[in-house]
Amino acid sequence: MASLPRSDDASRQNGVQVISRAAEILRALHDAPAGLTLAEVARRVGLPRSTVHRIVGTLELEGFVAGATADARLRLGPELGRLAATSRTKLLQVARPFMEQLAGAVKETVDLAVLRDDRVLFIDQVAPPSRRLRADSVVGELYPASCTANGKALLATLSEPALEAVLPRRLPRLTPHTITARAELVAELARVRADGIAFDREEHTERICAVGAPVRDGLGVVAAVTVAAPAERFYGHEDELAGALLHATARIDAALGASSSE
Repeated sequence: MASLPRSDDASRQNGVQVISRAAEILRALHDAPAGLTLAEVARRVGLPRSTVHRIVGTLELEGFVAGATADARLRLGPELGRLAATSRTKLLQVARPFMEQLAGAVKETVDLAVLRDDRVLFIDQVAPPSRRLRADSVVGELYPASCTANGKALLATLSEPALEAVLPRRLPRLTPHTITARAELVAELARVRADGIAFDREEHTERICAVGAPVRDGLGVVAAVTVAAPAERFYGHEDELAGALLHATARIDAALGASSSE
């Protein structure tokens, strides 16, 4: 009888280990949008190729990995997209009231965006009706991440390999203020990472500025919220806008279930 609990414990431990290894594989694929070979995945996660092949085969059957053959490059599968869509619906429902409160408090446009490789996708916006001159973006449009406040806020949360994978070799210049040197942008992202806040000072569009910060759920960073304003109402008010934004994103984090230690 004494051997049964040990067997059960070993079975549970093995199950946890498999889940942990599967998560490592999925993270490695997430950090490589162009895909990885089976051998590359094995090297990145530090597991035998045979072990990776077995786990990847199961993940492919469940739709979490695509292209799982000996010679193909592996990528994240469509099932993750379905789960992400469900997560985005929750994100929109949770974030919207806080965005409305923030827009009302600062009387500026508030945006919600997610990262898509080297660009940001705007998924929601609250614009204060009292302003005749506003900094509006287009929901559903993609913008370069390297020169937007929400983009830099999200890029700063990536690991070094993931950042290297998504940043284009040549950064687009959209205004005279755009950062186009990769080394300069990487240094800027280190500051953003330390401060938890990102700025766009006319880098994407002349006379338009923004401040952005990431929001998290229980699993990690999911999006970024920005406050955008015409330059004449932005300069001199950066600290005020940043403070209001960080207060709002902390409330969104809590509503999404992010732990206080994240």
